[in-house]
Amino acid sequence: MGAVRAVPSAGQLPLPPAVPVAATQLLDQAHRGLAEAAVSADPRQRYATAHLAALRAAAAVLAARTRPEGGRRRPRSAWVLLGQVAPELGEWATFFAAGAAKRAAAEAGLSRAVTEREADDLVRDVDAFLAVVESCLAAVPATPEPPRSPFTRPRATGGGSRPGPASRSRR
Repeated sequence: MGAVRAVPSAGQLPLPPAVPVAATQLLDQAHRGLAEAAVSADPRQRYATAHLAALRAAAAVLAARTRPEGGRRRPRSAWVLLGQVAPELGEWATFFAAGAAKRAAAEAGLSRAVTEREADDLVRDVDAFLAVVESCLAAVPATPEPPRSPFTRPRATGGGSRPGPASRSRR
């Protein structure tokens, strides 16, 4: 079942392509996973669940930007593929790939796998990553602005971009 899209009438710009249903479902799963992680009392469970939410968000980007290849190939990490398919998310992919072993240790129940602080930090990082992924999936190719008169002031743009994991200071 695909998304219903209105057909542009004469004189309107064409609509951007719809996000595939699979990508939307994966993004919804990522949000539910992050919500579950945020309320978990156990830092190991919080870390592992948040990391899996990030993995689902990465899978949503892959579902939106790639098509399955025929034949059998050696499995590759979603984080490696994300860096190749969406270079603008490469820093995030490296960050989350580095946490995969810690997630595995947390899932195995190792008592000192993660601290409360690491789990809380990861939940915040995944929240930021989901926002970046949503903006990537909703991004419309930039269209050039019409020329402006030199006598008009430029419009103020709100917001700014969310920082990636490397731009945050570590304590």
